Amino acid sequence: MKTVFLGAWIIAAAMPAYSQDSTETQNHFTVSGYVESYYVQDFHKTENHTLPGFIYNHNRTNEVNLNLAMLRGNYNTDRLRANISLAAGTYMNANYAAEPGVLKNIYEANAGIKIAKNHNLWLDAGIMPSHIGFESAIGKDNWALTRSLVAENTPYFESGAKLGYTSSNDKWYVSAMYLNGWQRIQRFDGNSTPAFGTQITFKPTSAVTLNYSTFIGSDKPDSLRQMRYYHNIYGIFQVSEKWGITAGFDIGSEQKQKGSSSYNTWYVPVLIARFSVSPKVNIAARGEYYHDQKGVIITSGTENGFQTYGFSMNCDYAISSRVMWRIEARNLTSKDAIFNGASDKLSRNKTYLTTAITFTLN
Repeated sequence: MKTVFLGAWIIAAAMPAYSQDSTETQNHFTVSGYVESYYVQDFHKTENHTLPGFIYNHNRTNEVNLNLAMLRGNYNTDRLRANISLAAGTYMNANYAAEPGVLKNIYEANAGIKIAKNHNLWLDAGIMPSHIGFESAIGKDNWALTRSLVAENTPYFESGAKLGYTSSNDKWYVSAMYLNGWQRIQRFDGNSTPAFGTQITFKPTSAVTLNYSTFIGSDKPDSLRQMRYYHNIYGIFQVSEKWGITAGFDIGSEQKQKGSSSYNTWYVPVLIARFSVSPKVNIAARGEYYHDQKGVIITSGTENGFQTYGFSMNCDYAISSRVMWRIEARNLTSKDAIFNGASDKLSRNKTYLTTAITFTLN
């Protein structure tokens, strides 16, 4: 860990020094950072201080901890671009556990080239943010403090190559991807099946964003290959100066077994409403339902599988342009008893309170 962050600070220090060689180079480099610390009060305490395994952000309970600390270097010209972000925190520990060695601390590392002189057509390759969903691990960019169940259980990152086109009026974005798998930096041994993704984003006005993303691939060894097909649909609507609504619906299917024509299906609707009390204060409420009866993504080991409703409400206060304080109450209610409860008994409900402070360096 020390080696990773020593390298990150060397990059940050070297960029300005190197940029002194020319004004042009200096203008192309930027360095930014993000830090988010948090505390979760779990009203049904567990000995291991950890929320259920399908929660990857803010997952340590009854202790002050670090969700994400990230340092990012960016290079951007008319024809070339590159990004590298090194990170640490409980989010990285939980979500990158399957990656080997130093890859566990690479939040983003990619480079791109513009391949058409008169059109905004780019080819990017490396470790990139996921093309699925409207939430990211960078908390300040999300309306709710914690991530929705669908965000936590779809890729936050992906590795591969992407061909993306933005229209001249910036209303349309279309991309196609060749990927190493479902949230994989390094494809695991025994899997030779490439995955593919697509994304179409339409912004008819500055107040409306419509998105449709897909994924096709297998996340299992070739001997057990089960093809997965996933559809991510959402819209973001700024209804008025103070009110905003985000609505999403995801649905996926996976073969029951290799070569089968039968599929297990799961789906997830989510709705978030946000009200801006003032330029510094925002309130948001979220309702969601995750239906994965066959345990394709979230395994519960119960008769009805994972069928869980969620509701949360949060309040954000911008202390300054760089610092935000957030607090959120959240309840998850499942059809079966899957959560740790009092006296080591399982419960159908999980209620917890989360507070966080974010700091942005740019």
